[in-house]
Amino acid sequence: MVIIVILLQRGVYKNLADAFIQICQQEGPRELYRGLTPSLIGVVPYAATNYFAYDFLKRLYKRLAKQEQVGNLPTLLIGSAAGAFASAATFPLEVARKQMQVGALTGRPVYDNVFHALASLLEKHGPIGLYRGLGASCIKLIPAAGISFMCYEAFKKILIEENEVG
Repeated sequence: MVIIVILLQRGVYKNLADAFIQICQQEGPRELYRGLTPSLIGVVPYAATNYFAYDFLKRLYKRLAKQEQVGNLPTLLIGSAAGAFASAATFPLEVARKQMQVGALTGRPVYDNVFHALASLLEKHGPIGLYRGLGASCIKLIPAAGISFMCYEAFKKILIEENEVG
């Protein structure tokens, strides 16, 4: 939350430490956490959807390929697909969160909560407005999700083998 303030208000703070100090002195330490609730409302459903999709697709792959183990490349692709699905399913929450954060800093409409932001955006821009920016987000998110799941599975194999040997 503080980092967003620093990025949007260039010249107000010297650096991150200065931002922390000034915000705590002028507005109180609680202000450092403004925007935490909308962030959590977006992150928790994304993570849950991402892991659900990954597990579902991994089981489906094992059944269709008739294999017990999933290799690195299929894991990368399954993880990427799960990330794409989770991003598309929860992207309106991300749009609402960003609108709430940017709006509060730039004088645009301030929303009461995430649901008020979603309703307002839907009314003003229609359903397409809730997905504006999804393509750009997927460019970074899809490979990151695939790589994360591939690393997760690789480290899990290493740790399980170490526990079995040790």
